[in-house]
Amino acid sequence: MNKKAKIVVLHMKELIYTGLFLILGILLVVIVVLMFSGKNSESVSNTLYTPGQYTTALTFNGNMVDVKVTVDENSITAITLDNLEESISVMYPLMEPALEELTTQILETQSLDNISYSEDRQYTSMLLLDAIASSLEQAKNSGEVSDVTN
Repeated sequence: MNKKAKIVVLHMKELIYTGLFLILGILLVVIVVLMFSGKNSESVSNTLYTPGQYTTALTFNGNMVDVKVTVDENSITAITLDNLEESISVMYPLMEPALEELTTQILETQSLDNISYSEDRQYTSMLLLDAIASSLEQAKNSGEVSDVTN
């Protein structure tokens, strides 16, 4: 057997080009993986609510009053009473002032925790808070939309 030493000549320029193309290829693969790996699921999970208007019905002497809570992705934007007939507002005069007081606190804190209400509106405020909590429960982001009214 003939054992002759083989000499391989590499040019430095070829090594540098090969290294650069290898680094660029790896960088491209990493970018593609980051772009297509669960980005949509992150954006859905980072939101607190599914945007929309959510209602909970309250019944007073056979008449329905809707407590409507409007939310965007991360905050409560409005709380209103819908279908409030004049007879209901006359029979329950504390309902609208109690809702205004609650709305101010809820929009300021974006929470139903530590809400204070006056003693003369205690039961009305508790009833409205339960309805608001029910509407917010519907609005919580669970990946599906239910009972949304526009």
